Parts: sequence; C-alpha cells; structure tokens
Amino acid sequence: MSKHPLLSEKAGEIQLLLGNEAIVRGALEAGVQMVTCYPGTPSSEVVDTFKRIQAPERYRMEYSINEKVAMEVACGAALGGAMSLVTMKHVGLNVAADPLFTTAYTGLPGGLVVLSADDPGCHSSQNEQDNRGYARIAHLPCFEPAQAKEAYAMTKAAFALARELEQPIMLRTTTRISHVRGPVTFGELPQKTSLVPFQKNPQRFVPLPAVARKRHVAVEEAMEKARLVAEKSPFNIEKNQPTPVEFGIVTSGVARNYLFDALISQGLEDKVDIFELGMTWPLPTERLANFLTRHKNVLVLEEGDAYLEHDLRALAQEKGLNVQISGKDATLTDLGEYSHRLVAKRLARWLGTPEPKEPENLNIQELPNRPPNLCPGCSHRSVYYAARKVFGDSVVYSSDIGCYTLGVVPPMRAADFLFCMGSSISGGSGLAAMGQKVVSFIGDSTFFHSGLTGLANAVFNKHNLLLVILDNGTTAMTGHQPNPGMLQESLGDNCVHLDLEAIVKSFGVTDLQTINAYNVRSLIKAFTEFKDKDGVRVIIAKQPCVLYAKRQLRKVQPNVAVVISQGEETLTCLKELACPAFYRNGDDVAVDPSLCAGCMVCLQIAPKSFKAVKREEVKS
Repeated sequence: MSKHPLLSEKAGEIQLLLGNEAIVRGALEAGVQMVTCYPGTPSSEVVDTFKRIQAPERYRMEYSINEKVAMEVACGAALGGAMSLVTMKHVGLNVAADPLFTTAYTGLPGGLVVLSADDPGCHSSQNEQDNRGYARIAHLPCFEPAQAKEAYAMTKAAFALARELEQPIMLRTTTRISHVRGPVTFGELPQKTSLVPFQKNPQRFVPLPAVARKRHVAVEEAMEKARLVAEKSPFNIEKNQPTPVEFGIVTSGVARNYLFDALISQGLEDKVDIFELGMTWPLPTERLANFLTRHKNVLVLEEGDAYLEHDLRALAQEKGLNVQISGKDATLTDLGEYSHRLVAKRLARWLGTPEPKEPENLNIQELPNRPPNLCPGCSHRSVYYAARKVFGDSVVYSSDIGCYTLGVVPPMRAADFLFCMGSSISGGSGLAAMGQKVVSFIGDSTFFHSGLTGLANAVFNKHNLLLVILDNGTTAMTGHQPNPGMLQESLGDNCVHLDLEAIVKSFGVTDLQTINAYNVRSLIKAFTEFKDKDGVRVIIAKQPCVLYAKRQLRKVQPNVAVVISQGEETLTCLKELACPAFYRNGDDVAVDPSLCAGCMVCLQIAPKSFKAVKREEVKS
C-alpha cells in the first residue's frame, strides 16, 4: 500500500493542503506521538486525516467519547513524555476546560498542543465563542495562523514550545483557516521521537492546595518565558513604511488576510504601518508598546471579541502613551465573520479616505434558500413522525446536538429547547421536575459523550422522562467517525463495541424497548405504551445512518418508492413526512428515485398511495 502524501519524506516538496491538513503535517514533523479528539466541525478533518494516514509506528490516535476524556488522555500521554495533540471545536473546549486549567498549573513534560477550532458566523455551531479568552484565563500561550503554511509552521512551533516550557499550548484556528487551501513546503520528517522519561513528583503533579499555590507561581513564570518568546517570534511581524507615518494597524488571525486585500484594492499600502500578530498570547508587550509609541492613531483589526483592543488600551494606559486606539465599531462588530468589503469600509472611515463604492449593475439573481434538512431516508424522520402522531404538541420535546437537531424543522417540530451536548436528558429532567411532560431525543454518539451521566441522574432522582436514543450507528453529523455503539465489524481491532441496550438496563431502567426506527407501527405502539407511565422510560430507535450505510457499509436498499395513487392520503403523507425525495409535479406528488433511500416509511403511512419498485426497474 502506497504511503499517504502527508508522509512524504521529501524535504522541500510543496503540496496544496487544507489548513487542517497542514496542521497534520506540522504535527508529524514535530514528532507527535499521541492524537486524541472528539470530532466537531471545523476541526474534524485533522484527526480524520490522521486516521486515513494509518501510521501506528509514528503515533497512537483515538476518537474519545467526549472532549474532556480526549483532553485527559492527551494530558496523561504528555505526562508520560509523549508529544500530544488534542483537537476539538470551540464549544468542545468548554467540556475539556476542567483538566486543561489544572494541567496548566502542573505542566506536562512531553508537551501538549490543544487545537481549538472556532466558528465565527455559526456555520455549524450553537454559538460564536472566541476561545482566545481561554488562552488568557487558563494561562496558555496561543498561536493563530492566517493561512495554511502558517498552520503548518505554527503547529511545529507550538509543539517545540510546549516541550520547552512543559506547558499546554493553544493552536486557535477558525472555520476559514481550517478549510482554506494553500501551498505548504515540507520540512524533514523524523523517523521517531523519543519520550521524555516520566518521573514521579507528587509535589508537582498532585495539585493539593499547598501544591497548587506553588504551581501558580510556576505557571506565571512559564508565561513570562513565553512572553519573551513572543517578543522574538517570527510569527509576530512588523511591516513599516520607509518614512514615519501617523497610522498603525495591529491585527491577528484571519483579519490579516482581509486587511491586505483591502489595502491593495484601495491603494492604501503606503499609508499605514502594520503589526501582524501570529503568536497572540502572551503579547509581545515591549514590541507593541514601541509600535504604539511611534503612531498617533492605531486601529485594531481582530475577528471575534475585542480582546486585543482591550489589551492594547490597557498597555497604552500602563505606559502613559498618547495614542488614539480604535477598534470595533458599527461596521466591524464582534458578531459574525469579517470580509474584505467590511474591512475596506472600516479602513476608509478610519483614514478619512473615500469609502469603496458598491459594485453596480451586477444583475445578481437571488438564489433560492435551501434550509438544512434531514436526508432522504433518515431514520430520525420516522421517529419524529411517530412521536408527533402520539403526542402532538402536548409535550415538550427536548433535543440535543446532532443531525437530529433538525427535528426543529416543520412539519416535525420535535425540538423545543437545547442547551448543549447531553442536555436533552438533564435539561429535560429539570423541566419534567417542574410538572411538564417531556420527550427527550439524543443520538448514540451524544449519549456516550454526555448522556450517560444525565441518564444516571434521571434514574437516581426518579425523574419522569421519556428518552429516545436515536441510534444510527455512527457520529453522523461530523463525518461518520466511530463511537462506542458502532458495530464491531466497523470498529476494527483497536476498539470494542459497547451495547446500548445493556448499558441502559445496567442503569436500572426497566421500561425499555429497542425498535427498528423504520417501523412506524412499532414506534407508535411504544410511544403509546410509555405515554402515561411514570419514571424513566427509554426507546432505542435503531437504524444505520442512511449515508453511512451507503458510503461505508456499501448497503443500499434494493427498492425505491413510487406513487401509484394521487389524493388526500398522498398529500397528507407529503405534508406530515416531508421527505426530501418527494416533489410536486404540477398538482401531483412524485418521488425522485435518485433521492429515495428505500426506507419505505411512506408505504406504511400511505399504503394506498405508494408501492415499492426495484431500483433498477426505475432506472431503466
């Protein structure tokens, strides 16, 4: 079997890589030995790429059941002397924060790099939190690449610094940087990296209060060493005009790219000095103070929260500098993503130059909206249909993080609230304790992530809750990564299948049914039986994700549905099931055979309107 391109040993070779792929190559060149994660967009391609590379002689990797566990495994490996990488999306760091804060105190001799992939604009997330705040409060040196080649280089630098300081280091990316593609020049690929020998030292690694107080001093000393590194870092770049100018710009992250586009497009390159921050925490305060001293007006361009702006204002006050610092305004706020157009407008207002004109007469037609939707054949749809047939709007539907959150979309309307991963059970329990009737939905991967404790709590505290575990056999939303409920033949030899039904029973749940999620009649029967019962009741609705079954398991249903009769029953099925394979052909209802997954749920709902036909017959 040929080697993966990222394992090329040709130093000087140039490859066109995603930002996430560049991080992988950087970690390989740094000598990474342990890789852990819980998948989450926009970070998922990092560990998925490590999985595809398949180089167990170089590193061990695992998909952990949640971010806290991933962090703890990576911290343990780093304590054992391994260069370790843990990856997650921004909200995942909330889950992992507990061990992270403490290991910043204890330190980790092997070196730990924490990849936090933030999501400005909420492309695939429930918030826009800016995890540069974690770097500040958890005492983490932080690197922020703005292009693929920097993602590669900063990953290497982060590992080197992590091992030098024996401190966790944050590598903070955003969606645009994770998914940007650019040329990366490879360096040497080491054959093997040695472990730092583990030495027992309870006075460092067991943070009792007396130990922790001393280690707080140690982490502050480490951060001062990191600040000195930042002062000399090649990732902190000053670009000054040949002669002094009044205006200076300090910028970081992806905003750097928009800035240069805006300067070039407006012909303003010679008007400003620029300080680009790539190592963004701790700040190179001496260099920044010198930069502020040389300018009357300084503009701070940073996507997300105004951390850098506030830091520079504080620095100017501390140093007694007479400089006007500008930052966020009505054009560039802390909401959403920046763009070339927005930055160009902000620059013009700040410099007092004409604002860029909006393009005229482009004759751009508005594209039709395409709201997110469950896939054709998704088994969640039939579960929601059955639940609404039994409960309608008489209950509160507690949802969770996953594909099935799209149950909020009409006509399913089976998601009334959501907090975070696992909250469908815990939050649903709290609502039920206030007298509401609650039906909670959670996916199999999310159940293992953070639903286990919620279920234990619900049983322990005798909550009245009907829980539906939507078991589609994979972590579907982020790219079909494995979870403990996946079938053993799919997991391979390195993981062990855990049986969902056995786990739920072990918690003391007696009202439990496992049902084929495509069997509408059985679902309705189970919902009806559990409707008026008290206590914790669990339905495991089991059916592989239709995309996973097709792409990974190579299983395609042999039949597709066709409409054999028009009428009220057909229209009712269209309105209540709303399968994306349905479409209107004039006044009639039809099924697109290229989209139909063959689940045959429509035949159960409207048997007089649909029938099954061999897939090859429809194609012909």
